[in-house]
This record gives sequence, C-alpha cells and structure tokens, in this order.
Amino acid sequence: MKTIVAHGAHDLRIEDREVPLPGSGQVLVRLETGGICGSDLHYYHQGGFGTVRLKEPMILGHEVAGRIEALGAEVSGLAEGLRVAVSPSRPCHACRFCHAGQPNHCLNMRFYGSAMPFPHIQGAFREYLVADVAQCAPAGDLSAGEAAMAEPLSVVLHAARRAGDLLGKRVLVTGCGPIGMLAVLVARAAGAVEIVATDLTDFTLDMAAKLGADRVVNMGKHPDGLAPLTAEKGQIDVLFECSGAAPALVSAIPAMRPGGVILQLGLGGDMTLPVQAITAKELELRGSFRFHEEFFAAVELMRKGRIDVKPLITHEVALDEAEEGFKLASDRSRAMKAQIRFS
Repeated sequence: MKTIVAHGAHDLRIEDREVPLPGSGQVLVRLETGGICGSDLHYYHQGGFGTVRLKEPMILGHEVAGRIEALGAEVSGLAEGLRVAVSPSRPCHACRFCHAGQPNHCLNMRFYGSAMPFPHIQGAFREYLVADVAQCAPAGDLSAGEAAMAEPLSVVLHAARRAGDLLGKRVLVTGCGPIGMLAVLVARAAGAVEIVATDLTDFTLDMAAKLGADRVVNMGKHPDGLAPLTAEKGQIDVLFECSGAAPALVSAIPAMRPGGVILQLGLGGDMTLPVQAITAKELELRGSFRFHEEFFAAVELMRKGRIDVKPLITHEVALDEAEEGFKLASDRSRAMKAQIRFS
C-alpha cells in the first residue's frame, strides 16, 4: 500500500508499506479520504512545532474516513463495506488520567501522526488502516469528505465543552482556519447571540460571514477593528483563540469583559501573554487539547444535519498529488480544508 511519510521539513514522500491484517476486535479500513490538518502542515513546513520535532520518518494524517474492508475476530456491530469515520484518539484506558475521565491526557496515548513520543506514533495517511472497533463511527449518508471532518469538529466540541454554556453569549473567534470556522458553526449551534471573527485574509473572513459570523474583521487591514467591542471594559464573553499567534490573543483581550473566558486552541509555539491585563480583568485562560468522547457526537451532529461542514471542504487531490494538497492547504487566500483522495 502507499503511505504519505514526512522525513523532515519539505521532505514529503510517498512510500510503499505492507498491508496490515486486523486482529481480534479490529477492522481493516480501506481509506477513502484524509484531511490535511494544521499539525500536518507544521510537520511539512517546519519538521514539527514548538519543542515537538520529527526524529524519524513518520506517516502523517489523522483526519480520515473509509470503508471497512475486512473484519477481525470477535467484531460485532460493524460490517464489510460500511463507511466509517475513524477516531485517531487511542488512549490506554489504564493510566491515572484515563481513570480520572481525562483520556485526552492519557500517559500512553497513541494518537495517529504524532511526534510527541519516540518512537513516533505513525499516522493514518495510508491506503489501508487497521483500527479498533471503538475507533469506528458509522458515517451513514455522510460523504467520505464529511466523515473525515469529524476529527477537527471534535476538537472544537471539546473546546466548547470546556467553555461552558454559550447560550446568549457574545463570542469572538480569532483565526479563521478550519478550526476557527468550526468554532463559528459550533458557537452558532450552541446559541451564541453574537459571533465576531478575525483573521488576516478576506477569503477566510468571507467564508466566516457565510457560515454565521455576525461581524468579521480583517486585522491586517484594520488593526483597530475590535475597538468598538472594548467599550465599558469589554463586550466579549468567550474567546476561541484558534490562530496560535500571540498578536491575535493580545488584540482580543481589550474586547473581553471582566470574568470572560479565553479558550486557547491554536498551537503555534510559546506565546508572550499580557498577564497584567488578564489579571486585572479576572479573565479565565483555559487550554483545550485534543478530544476523545466528542468524536461520536461530532459524527452524529453531522449525520443529523445540525452542523454542515461541506462548505469548508474546498479542495481535493489524488494520493499521488499529496504534496500539492499540502501546498494548497497552506494557502489561506484560496483554500480552507484540503483533503487527499485515497480511493
């Protein structure tokens, strides 16, 4: 089978590997679609992010969907030919964080395409993937592209859970990549009364407006664009910071009301924070990292039409054109979510 392997920055190769066989409680999935994520782009452009670096060749990818090709022993509830979204989250269920109900912080997590541990956890950009039954969410009538969006949607659902009740709240989303766009959709579905979105490109902001943002601001063209929201110590209740860029967070804090909540989703390396302003406003800074149980909820929300991710899928390329897909996904002036077609 063909796989997409990162050897270092701008060293992406399509390599042959043996087709695996499913064991007990597992299925063999013939991949249909894989979405290129921001972390995949960090491995492609920089060879990692923050202190996480590639130390050996690693198969990329964790946003995937496909059809079940074969069943291992003792598998029930799934059938050959069934389309499934495959969760990349594989906690051990035995460590103290798993026992505490925090499986996303599992000490022995095997999250597809992660260079955090060494040896690295190989990813899911491969023509055939062995998955545990517990990872597979039946996709129903969803397209393969939609099913592959379950992973980034799960990231935002986890963040929204950490944010708390969004009903009637004023929400600011900084960074309108795929995660930011999904934050707009989730905030709207959760009953936010007003959603403001900021970014640096008109393409992404136009899409945010179409998806439900009440106001969009190009901070590159209008660096003071959030000034109206700073009146009376700030108007924003919840910030979803999706860029991972310190300037985005710094520019948003004056718009936050005292006691507001900052959800940091973007991972771009260490950031210098205006701690004095955060302290004076009694803001709550909450990190949000990965997900676990939200994955099946994400699939159900899409299957029931509660959240429509189709507008986010702007490009699809064949497996042999994978590197072109990575270049497209890196261009926020014309692409939102680029996906790779495996079959």
